[in-house]
Amino acid sequence: MADFVAAIDQGTSSTRFMVFDHAGNVVGRQQLEHRQIMPRAGWVEHSPVEIWERTRSVISSGLNQYNLTPADFAALGITNQRETTVVWNRRTGRPYHNAIVWQDTRTDRIAHALEQDGRGEVIRAKAGLPPSTYFAAGKVQWILENVDDVRRDAERGDAIFGTIDTWLLWNLTGGVRGGVHVTDVTNASRTMLMDLRTLDWDEELLSFFDIPRSMLPTIRPSGYPDGYGESPDTSPLVGIPLTGTLGDQHAATVGQVCFAEGEAKNTYGTGNFMLLNTGNRIVRSEHGLLTTVAYHFAGQDPVYALEGSIAVTGSAVQWLRDQLHIIKKAADSETLARQVQDTAGVYFVPAFSGLFAPYWRSDARGAIVGLARYHDVGHIARATLEAICYQSRDVVDAMAKDSGVALSVLKVDGGVTENSLCMQIQADVLGVPVIRPTVPETTALGAAYAAGLSVGFWRDTDELRANWNQDARWEPEWDRERRESGYADWKRAVQRTLDWVPNG
Repeated sequence: MADFVAAIDQGTSSTRFMVFDHAGNVVGRQQLEHRQIMPRAGWVEHSPVEIWERTRSVISSGLNQYNLTPADFAALGITNQRETTVVWNRRTGRPYHNAIVWQDTRTDRIAHALEQDGRGEVIRAKAGLPPSTYFAAGKVQWILENVDDVRRDAERGDAIFGTIDTWLLWNLTGGVRGGVHVTDVTNASRTMLMDLRTLDWDEELLSFFDIPRSMLPTIRPSGYPDGYGESPDTSPLVGIPLTGTLGDQHAATVGQVCFAEGEAKNTYGTGNFMLLNTGNRIVRSEHGLLTTVAYHFAGQDPVYALEGSIAVTGSAVQWLRDQLHIIKKAADSETLARQVQDTAGVYFVPAFSGLFAPYWRSDARGAIVGLARYHDVGHIARATLEAICYQSRDVVDAMAKDSGVALSVLKVDGGVTENSLCMQIQADVLGVPVIRPTVPETTALGAAYAAGLSVGFWRDTDELRANWNQDARWEPEWDRERRESGYADWKRAVQRTLDWVPNG
């Protein structure tokens, strides 16, 4: 009997191959970063070919390092950066353009036009999303309008679209030699093209972006016992069922075992993403959140969520490292921030890609406010950590208003949770305990869970709950006056970032 389940975790900055045992423990991992391509201000791209090469490499090296064969695995799951968009030729396998990353803002005029002429309300009603540069449909439209031959090839049926899960599945199942063109419902729900009620592509939404339906993949459940396709004989994965696919934040929701209505998690990565399970109900947000599919296991009703998406959190720390050069590695942000007791009135709003939830302002740009000659790099570092936490407070407050449920504890995961100071600030800003699980790789774990549940490696979600254990806990230390005055100043700082880009 197979002892393990594998997961491919293709993220914004790197690709990982993870191996989990029945208790949900990590028994193997390989990871490689890929380039962040920024041709001009507001544009963020990845090379799809490089991502596929990195994926093949981490799979092969992971199997070799841990002396594993396909017979050791019950199933394979995939999780991915979600809205990042690839258009490629099904006959040649070559992408027409670099992948346009979810952070990219080149489609701001497309989003603005949708909002101005009323189509935005239709998108909200059907897809649960506001018109935004964040989502995939505008990126596909931009490629169709700006890249030679794509429109012609799309009309012929040769140019096809996918988010990163679709690109990987197509290549993993043979590529030009019979690769399957599929996605799962969670990734499809991030395009502005899928109706949340039917879980299918919507003709009216497609017409808004002038996207031929033939470009789109078939939508499948997140956990799919029939499998998404088979790896060719030349693949190191041949014989392993490909039975789980989830967008990264949905996978983290499953990995954090948020299976009950009202349970929430917050993932701290390049950006922050908080999801609140709303059960089988589609809850329409009135306070700037997204309505999305949390997960859908075959044979069961889909589970929905409210989501608060924040564009820049961990990547703000990367900015300190890569652009300002005031730290050498991300962990140094904690050391630097601990050199001061507080920010002494400095606020940093990292609106590099505009502001996502709950503001949805593509016209915003980053700002550091409250500076005096007294301030130094320690204050800037601490303000960066506080920005992560205040943005999460924005989302928590919006969720409480939409759901009527006040947060009592916050489950957290992602790389930034290794920064103990940041997590303490998060508890202080929210006024509730913050807890981190023993296995922090909840995104990859969630993909593994979806795949393993589909083939009976795990019996049910109760068995997955038994795997969850607490690793660290932070209790709030600020009093109410400090918490509320700090948040009020944060809101004032946010206002300084708005209306910076004309016609945003």
